[in-house]
Amino acid sequence: QVGDKVMVLARSGLWQEVVNVPASQTFPMPEGMSFEEAAALLVNYITAYMILFDFGNLRPNQSVLIHMAAGGVGTAAIQLCKTVENVTIFGTASASKHDVLKESGVAHPIDYRTMDYAEEVRKISPKGVDIVLDPLGGSDTSKAFNLLKPMGKLITYGVANLLTGQRRNLMAMAKTWWNQFSITALQLLHQNKAVCGYHLGYMDEEAELIRSVVAKLVNLYSQGKIKPKIDSVWPFDQVS
Repeated sequence: QVGDKVMVLARSGLWQEVVNVPASQTFPMPEGMSFEEAAALLVNYITAYMILFDFGNLRPNQSVLIHMAAGGVGTAAIQLCKTVENVTIFGTASASKHDVLKESGVAHPIDYRTMDYAEEVRKISPKGVDIVLDPLGGSDTSKAFNLLKPMGKLITYGVANLLTGQRRNLMAMAKTWWNQFSITALQLLHQNKAVCGYHLGYMDEEAELIRSVVAKLVNLYSQGKIKPKIDSVWPFDQVS
């Protein structure tokens, strides 16, 4: 209705003061939520929720490896893991972020820049982990698959290796593409592992499914169990 405060989930066109979107892409903001939190909630927390619970089937006493643990989806995933009893979280991030990650509930922060994260995970958990969240792609997806325990689940939801930092050159992109993980259905049988792919951008037709996830997230927010972390807020004229 006119005057309602809403969160908007849309693929593009939101970097402007006035937007026109279908009502199905809007969700009422819960009491006490700031507009900044509302902007940060939907994409990050829907993604993390569906990966961990719908695909990952996260249960008490399991272990999870979260890459880019200090990022938007990573932060959401950590908070959601904490809603399940006794979940052990491994998180990759640069060393400067480790103290914050420990405070937020990551038992084992790993500096991916200075050490082999797969080796570090194995030192602590020789059998590996139950769930790996993979936003990296390329050879990291193979590493993730090999780190899974029997009945473990790998959920790949991005190809950050194509896009980030010094890796953004054509040779590196070609290498990442070439090293992209591939497995046949028959090979999966022998491994007792699951590989899942997730992309929120292709969920346009699944309004009911998304609405049910948002309802759960709003409930968790109202209980104080999840809360987006806002790094900084910028006026429009400084965004670029």
